Amino acid sequence: MEMDEPPHLFLCPISMELMDDPVTVSTGVTYDRRSIEQWIFGYGRATCPATMQPLANLDLTPNHTLKRVIDSWLDRGSPSTSSSSSPSTSSFPSPAHDLLPTPLSRMLEAERLRSALANLEETPFKVTALKTIRAHIAGDVAGQCEFVSSGGIQVVSRVMAEALAESSTGGDFSAFAACEEAAAVLAALPLADAASVGSVLAPECMRPLVALIQRGGAEARLHAMDIVTKVSNSGAGDWTAGLEVDDVLKSLLELLSDEVTARLSSRALDVLLDVVERSRKGPAKAVEVGAVYVLVELLADADDRHDAERILLLLKRLCKCPEGRLAFAENDLAVAAVAKTMLRVSEMATQLAVKVLWLVSVVAPSEKVLEDMVVTGAVAKLLGLLHVETPPATKHKTVRMMRINGGFWRHYSCFPTDLRDYLRLLD
Repeated sequence: MEMDEPPHLFLCPISMELMDDPVTVSTGVTYDRRSIEQWIFGYGRATCPATMQPLANLDLTPNHTLKRVIDSWLDRGSPSTSSSSSPSTSSFPSPAHDLLPTPLSRMLEAERLRSALANLEETPFKVTALKTIRAHIAGDVAGQCEFVSSGGIQVVSRVMAEALAESSTGGDFSAFAACEEAAAVLAALPLADAASVGSVLAPECMRPLVALIQRGGAEARLHAMDIVTKVSNSGAGDWTAGLEVDDVLKSLLELLSDEVTARLSSRALDVLLDVVERSRKGPAKAVEVGAVYVLVELLADADDRHDAERILLLLKRLCKCPEGRLAFAENDLAVAAVAKTMLRVSEMATQLAVKVLWLVSVVAPSEKVLEDMVVTGAVAKLLGLLHVETPPATKHKTVRMMRINGGFWRHYSCFPTDLRDYLRLLD
């Protein structure tokens, strides 16, 4: 049998969860022991959380009567203790997915959502309130529309910015937890319209998101990346305009370096591609913060075809600028990592690899790169490309690399002895 919603009296005013060990403070209000002890001894507060009145003393008196009533309710409700130990965190019922909502129930839910948003900035229990809001709008299109039209994005963004500021000045851990939960609320939205995207693009929202990508937990990072990806895919122009591009790029590269989850890494690659393409200073800034080094390391170990292709595309874009070509040339693994993908990963990867090698060996060649191309087998693979069917542009670049750099490469045993006659046969 499905467990009924617990009576409001059974819920802790702090956590809004069913109380396991109810205790009463000097103001007469009852809380779950774990929550009130965290409030008093963990946060160093000497006030009643519900009334904000000063506590006459710090005594916590067990409420045995309420405990017996709760236990009796649990015994009658369900034989499964696991289902009863995790009641809804919502202070109002979430939309019932197994029942068709009536116009009246919709009106009540909308009013409760508006009330929750109105009180959000003032309540000391922001994490609980944000969880309530998230539970209400998750998967509910009507609830999401009501949230957006009620200014929910702006309210949650302000809470997120204030929570980040408080945590940055030495506030307790609950401040950063509120920031993470606020991001979870925004991640539940589709962000498919220009107005919603515009609200998220406000600095008070984007700056905390960048901070969460840098130092949030795994789930918070994923929520932040979900939001940034939706903004990136919205076609909103250069969405980094109001941000420090360096911070955005560093955050993305840290995500790629940490390899927290495959999903996070994939999102980071997509957003990094977008930043490099949209921002005029993106490529040079990316190189400056170490993008070439990180991408080469990733490419050397890439097992996924789609990942390898995106990394090669990023390297190609970065190597179009002088700083990128220099960073590539100085990396001892760069040529080997690119050469490894040729004739191995996919046709697209081979084409991109040829373009990268073209940029570093023809547009701005260096003796180190030319030597690395011989030692790592890149030249041998380029010669192999001349014998297979490839797109005309790829074939042309390969022949040109041979013609221009043949004088250097012909001293190595892997290169054809009679270069001129060899290339004449290809024309």
